[in-house]
Amino acid sequence: MGDTEPVRDYPSHWEADVVLRDGATARLRPITPEDADELKRMHAGQSETSIYLRYFTYKSELSAKDLDRFTHVDHKDRVAFVITRGGRLLGVGRYDRYGDSDAAEVAFNISDAAQGRGLGSILMEHLAVAAREHGIRRFTAEVLPENRKMLSVFQESGFEVTRRFEDGVVAVEFPIDPTARWRAVVESREHRAEARSVAELVAPESVAVVGASRDPQAVGSMVLRHILEGGFTGPVHAVNRAAGEVQGLTAHASLAEIGEEVELVVVAVPVDQVEALVPEAAAAGAAGLLVLTSGYADAGAEGLEAQRRLVSLARAHGMRVIGPASAGLVRTDPAVRLNASPYPGLAQRGPVGLFSQSGAVGAMVSAGAKRRGVGVSTSISAGNRADVSGNDAMQFFEADPHTAAVGVYLESFGNPRKFTRITRRLSRTKPVVVVRSDVTGRFLPPGHETRTTQAPEGAVDSMLDQTGVLEVHTHEAMLDLLMAVASQPLPTGRRVVLVADSLAVDRLARDAAAEAGLDVVATVGLAGSEQGVAPPAETLVASVREAVAHEQADAVVVVGRLGLHQEDDDPETVARALAEATAGARMPVLVCLTDVVSPRYAGATLGASGPVADDAEPGSLQPGVPFYPSPQQAMSVLGALADYVRWRGEDAGEPLEPADVRLHAAEDLVEAAAARAEGTELVRLSPAETEELLGHYGIAVLPSARFETADEAVAAAERLGFPVAVKAVDPHLRHRLDLGGVRLNVVDADSLRRNVEQMRRVLAPFGVTELEVQAMAPAGQACMVTALEDPLLGPVVSFGIAGDATDLLGDWVHRVPPLTDRDVARMVRAPRAAAKLEGGGGVPAVDLAALEDLVGRVSVLKDDLPQVARLRFSPVLASPEGVTVLQAEVDVANAAGRTDSARRALRGS
Repeated sequence: MGDTEPVRDYPSHWEADVVLRDGATARLRPITPEDADELKRMHAGQSETSIYLRYFTYKSELSAKDLDRFTHVDHKDRVAFVITRGGRLLGVGRYDRYGDSDAAEVAFNISDAAQGRGLGSILMEHLAVAAREHGIRRFTAEVLPENRKMLSVFQESGFEVTRRFEDGVVAVEFPIDPTARWRAVVESREHRAEARSVAELVAPESVAVVGASRDPQAVGSMVLRHILEGGFTGPVHAVNRAAGEVQGLTAHASLAEIGEEVELVVVAVPVDQVEALVPEAAAAGAAGLLVLTSGYADAGAEGLEAQRRLVSLARAHGMRVIGPASAGLVRTDPAVRLNASPYPGLAQRGPVGLFSQSGAVGAMVSAGAKRRGVGVSTSISAGNRADVSGNDAMQFFEADPHTAAVGVYLESFGNPRKFTRITRRLSRTKPVVVVRSDVTGRFLPPGHETRTTQAPEGAVDSMLDQTGVLEVHTHEAMLDLLMAVASQPLPTGRRVVLVADSLAVDRLARDAAAEAGLDVVATVGLAGSEQGVAPPAETLVASVREAVAHEQADAVVVVGRLGLHQEDDDPETVARALAEATAGARMPVLVCLTDVVSPRYAGATLGASGPVADDAEPGSLQPGVPFYPSPQQAMSVLGALADYVRWRGEDAGEPLEPADVRLHAAEDLVEAAAARAEGTELVRLSPAETEELLGHYGIAVLPSARFETADEAVAAAERLGFPVAVKAVDPHLRHRLDLGGVRLNVVDADSLRRNVEQMRRVLAPFGVTELEVQAMAPAGQACMVTALEDPLLGPVVSFGIAGDATDLLGDWVHRVPPLTDRDVARMVRAPRAAAKLEGGGGVPAVDLAALEDLVGRVSVLKDDLPQVARLRFSPVLASPEGVTVLQAEVDVANAAGRTDSARRALRGS
């Protein structure tokens, strides 16, 4: 034991499962004395060059004194992390503080066998978070000039690194405060690693099904059969201790008996046998497990604990887990052709990536996609979502060239902050359709382990709105959208050319278009139409050709009738003719045949698009046109796509980084205040503390003073300067002129005394007695700005127009930081009552730039300081001259861990 530093409690909150650059997982945790033997073993396996670069000299072995010093730390001024896989040490990172300063020296030692896998960058991120937790603001390091790999780790860290050469070494120094550039670098590394980890699961070179029995109704037997029938391009192995042969394959008693590497292990054995398979799968070289077995978190507390053990064990061995209770995995790429699911028939190839949580919902979505002819690139059913999540899937879909659009069915949020980051980036290049119920995030479905939100109603909707996703509430509505994006280009505007063969149908379609926010610029096909008699199919197709060539068309919607000609026109022929007429069109074409009665014209048959050919480019659109049963559905889809295209074309904006923020002083203030809290209780900052905290973020509050007597009110007003306002302290009444909660422009002492007496009489029925006097602000529009730390969403900032709009109608807009300047600009204009801010009726417009600056500063404060549990500015007066915060309340608490911290870690870590 070292004799200089006391050992603090082991910081288990620093433990994390991480994804390495090659997609494998590993365990990161603080070092312990028990790591001495592994550290000695790792050193013995290092090359002379690696040892020299780390220690500036060659050490054939580490002495007992070295091992004691390296493995005994105080978890504050001396911190060290190790990364392990399968119990073996892959790398070590550490920092040592310089005395009582805010700087520390950082150093890394990566095993030769693990170099090039991104361990140095991961250790750097986690060390920086731990250091900031203990007031360290800068890292320094000394590196030999020939140690180019380590110099690259520092240079590519995202921090602002300065280098200088002295005494034969390169001295490196950099601040470790999180910046927008640093976040971008971390997110880019995270994206590449997580995308690769999922890619190895969905496109394995070989598959083994454990639990493949001779019973044709057993899940393992069905999955094996479907893998074989789907034409999987790699080796397929059956594992069953009791059978010698299954479906023409030799059944192996264990994974080890196969005698070659297996990349994906499909698990369909009883729950009590699953855990023992993990080390077997790791020894066989598996990248991951697809666990179809249920009976984990979906079965209660004991199952939840078993699920945690399963995931932890798999990650420790470098593997990912899809499931438990998964409904399978599908990949249609001709180079893979994997149908590892209990459902027969490999899905039709197409550009849509699907992700669902529960197995039952996954089956429903997959069946609907087949029924409607929606071509799939990859389908992942996460089941209990214990490891691989929707965030992981979207990281993969973003990088996957075979995927051009994404459908996600969410029953719960595991890491909504990360979800926001990923989806807003993914939506810039690929449409993302998200299905969620109104209670997603507020209640946990069976088998899911995460937090629930306590944010205001509408916060989750607002979070999704800022990401650009296409949000729907049923899987049928999701399929409506996916039918269009799978086979059609996106609209470039809102102008629609109709193909209609009757005035009544044309009117119906125009009404539907107006409701969807679309502009019908022309109708083709009306000339010569007879009421009640539909033209032949070839006439309809000719009209479609004319509409597609229309110069003003951003989209074409066909609302036609086959009427009396249904029995004469073969449905497949009609569908083929429509597809040929629209092939290569520069705009989307959506079809609705309104009076189809023949059973041969089932929507799934006529509307189905064909599969993407095996030799087509990855991500190609399917041939064909989508069919909808009503003009309303077709126009609703088109309107949603036009909204999405508009969002995608908007400037994303620049990250908010006000230059005058004093972050460290603010952190010290809220940490000191939070230390006064017991457990989860809130501590209200005093007016002086509130003024100081907000001042660190460049926010000022108009001075005010509470009083008991009229004489005290007069004295305060004379200090502040007449004219003044008198207000109720009560937050619900202080801005309500209509209820007598505020009196404005009180010009002298006598008037002040009269107003105080009158207000106390008016407010008595409300039980309100506390009043305050405040300097007058320029007249303007009263607004509300609030912020909170939510258990699920993390920081949430809200904005609304004060009064009935917010109090009665809930006219708020919510956003999850970090925000860009464009996010904030859209935010202050988003409430329905925000039209008041832009003037009208003789009232001048307010200073919107000043209002945006205030809201932006609040968002930065809330993103920086998780200890700020609640913040409320009520009201803020926005005027042509600027904005004035009339009253501010700030509550702090002991900070809980956010679901998306400034370090890369898998969910659950």
